[in-house]
Amino acid sequence: MIIAQISDTHIALDIPDADRRATDLALSIADINALDPLPDVIVHTGDIVHNGRQDEYAQAAAILANARAPVYVLAGNKDNRTALRETFAADGYLAPNLDFIQYAIERYPVRLLALDTSSVGNKGDFCPERLRHLAGLVAAEATKPIVVFAHHPPFVVSEGPEPVHFESLEVMSELSTLLRRSGRIVAVCSGHVHRSVSSELEGIPAIVAPSIATALRYGSYPPHMQQKPMYYVHRFDPVRGFSTETRVAGDA
Repeated sequence: MIIAQISDTHIALDIPDADRRATDLALSIADINALDPLPDVIVHTGDIVHNGRQDEYAQAAAILANARAPVYVLAGNKDNRTALRETFAADGYLAPNLDFIQYAIERYPVRLLALDTSSVGNKGDFCPERLRHLAGLVAAEATKPIVVFAHHPPFVVSEGPEPVHFESLEVMSELSTLLRRSGRIVAVCSGHVHRSVSSELEGIPAIVAPSIATALRYGSYPPHMQQKPMYYVHRFDPVRGFSTETRVAGDA
């Protein structure tokens, strides 16, 4: 199975680099569309827009609608759950009776679990209700491998100024413990940090995707990459396991 991961597009309308952010997203989708083979899915790991406004979501959705593969979205700390749900409700995978954006995609050989780690602040949170809901999602099917997606990384991030991106170590530990115990999770993929990070969660590959918005991306990159958006292509094979490729949109 092939999964394209994009993150932290921060689409906005009334800022100096608004056009650049929209262009970065459009270039990324065009690059994904040109991949051969085409990914089975595209997962956006949150901070789709910058201010949670409906008109921002309208622009983001219009660009994402050009994707040739199905697109699934998560809520980041900049997102507004109500506006996000209204914008993407027609796609049918967002449960209307939940207060949070958390779901499972079952139609592929690998299960995709999307977590809602948003809180009132910048850092992540995961309340007991979300923890119980996640436990139910994990337990609902007992044979397929699972890839977990979350906006905030539920593991210590070695790069950057902050190693912990949750409001408390206790909350992050409870979430990571539940993920480890399942025995079938093959990767945990997140965003939020705006830089490329590869780590592990007790043997499970743990990946942080860079920001699609090039003006907001952190880290050092060669000159030819600095003005080009980057995204990840994840692959899972039952024999070879899980692997990640960094793609630079527009590179041959």
